[in-house]
Order: sequence, then C-alpha cells, then structure tokens
Amino acid sequence: MPANVSHAGHGAESTFAALWSPGLLLLLTVVGILYTLAVGRWRKEIPDSEPVSLKQRIWFWTALVLWYAAEGSPLSYYGHHYYFSVHMFQQSILYLIMPPILLLGLPAWLLRAAIRTERAKRIVWWLTSPVFALFFFNFVFSMYHIPMVMDWLMARPAALSAYKAIFLFSAFQLWFPVFCPLPEYSRMSELKKMGYIFLNGVLLTPACALIIFAGKPMYEMYAAVPPELLYLPMVDDQQLGGVIMKIVQEIVYGWALWYTFIRWYRRERKQDEEEEFRESSYLTSSTMNRA
Repeated sequence: MPANVSHAGHGAESTFAALWSPGLLLLLTVVGILYTLAVGRWRKEIPDSEPVSLKQRIWFWTALVLWYAAEGSPLSYYGHHYYFSVHMFQQSILYLIMPPILLLGLPAWLLRAAIRTERAKRIVWWLTSPVFALFFFNFVFSMYHIPMVMDWLMARPAALSAYKAIFLFSAFQLWFPVFCPLPEYSRMSELKKMGYIFLNGVLLTPACALIIFAGKPMYEMYAAVPPELLYLPMVDDQQLGGVIMKIVQEIVYGWALWYTFIRWYRRERKQDEEEEFRESSYLTSSTMNRA
C-alpha cells in the first residue's frame, strides 16, 4: 500500500507516528515500569503487600503488549482507515482479550492501596455490579456498531477517543466480576459466573449476526475505500469482520468458562480434602482415647 494513501474524508497519512503511536508506547512502558517497581522494590512500603509471582507479572506485561498491539500498532491505523475486518480484530484484542489478562496480573493489595477511602470503595462496589457491567458493556458495544453512530464517530477524532475510553472502561467492568482480583468485591459464585459469561455471549450475538448476514456495505466510511486497496470486496470484508469478532468472542468466553470451572473444581476438591482430614483426625483421636 502506498505510504501517502489515506482514508477518504479522514486525511490521515500513514506516517511513523500514525502507524506506531510512540506516545502510547511511552505511556504503557511507564505503566509497566511503575508496576514492576511497585510489586518489586517498592512492595515493602505498601501496607499488607505480598510477593507477586512471575506468572502474575507476565500476565500484566502481556496485557500491556496486547494493548499496544491493538491501539498503537499499524493494526489500529489500517483497521480505522481501510479494513473493517482488521478493525474488528483490533476490537477483539482491546475489549475481549486484554482486560481479563491485565486483571489477572493485578495483585489484590496493589488495588486496595488505590481505593483506601470509604467513598472510593463504594464507587468501585457500585461500578463493578455484575448486572450493571453486563448491560452497560453490551449497550456500548451495540451502539458503536450502529452504522450511523460508527460513521459519525470515525469522522470526529475527539468524539471517537472519548467513546473508546468509555468502551475500554466498560470492558474492564465486564470482566471484573469474573476475574475479580479483590475477594471482598466478588459477589458471584463460580456457577453464577459461568451463567454471567454465557449470558454475555448471548447479548453480544445480535450485533455480530447483523454484520455477518448483511448483504450490502453498512458503513459509509469503509465503503468509500477504493476497491483496488481492498484485499476482499467490501461486503466480504465486512462479513469477515463479524465472523472474526464472533470467533474470538467464543474462544475468549470458552477460556473464561474453563478458568472459572477449574477454580470451582479446585475449591470444591480442597474443601473435600479438608473434610476428609478432619474426619480422619477425629477417628484417630477417638481410637486413641478408647485405648
């Protein structure tokens, strides 16, 4: 693709800054360094802190890499200006894959240090309500993919940035009840979490189905891309985007269900072992007393 070609109506050239977002790279690098220092050298200065495993640190850094790949790499530029399918793949990473991985990398004590006041705790409790999170994310997701809304946002960078910030916030809200790093904020049993994940998959399906089965281009901004720059006809690219989003959603939700089930299984098994140990100790004690 020629370096000076831009999406019709947007006027954004594929410069180094547009393709690689050095500002975002710097920001995420600083966040990663601060996290590493907080869970390492600075940890003893934080009340009630505990050692953080290498696995948990890898989760966090992996999330930052995915965040940059989705929002700061050429994936973002070409998805925004040319290919709807690439845009949907970028969204899949940013809103479905990255947030749960980042939550897995956050130690509970680090979050508690950030929400010490009672007011902050009440706000977090309200914002992480499973019912509110479920419907707010799917509302934001569905509204974004209404053709009139997406075309309006894509033509207005400031409005798009604000909407994407809300979108990302809602994604963290969505995943917080499932991968909750704070036990005191966990309001659902593993069984309810699995129902929550399943219901979210149901609510996400109509928007994907509308895109997959559309017989004509839905978004003017992508329909305006010259055909010679497309690797697929516009309708096929659009349908591919819907398929990508649905497939990634199924994979991520399947992983979330497996993760939740394994945690449930391990907890139940641990409880059974503890009960068996107590029964064994009681029988041993009774036998020794009779002797």
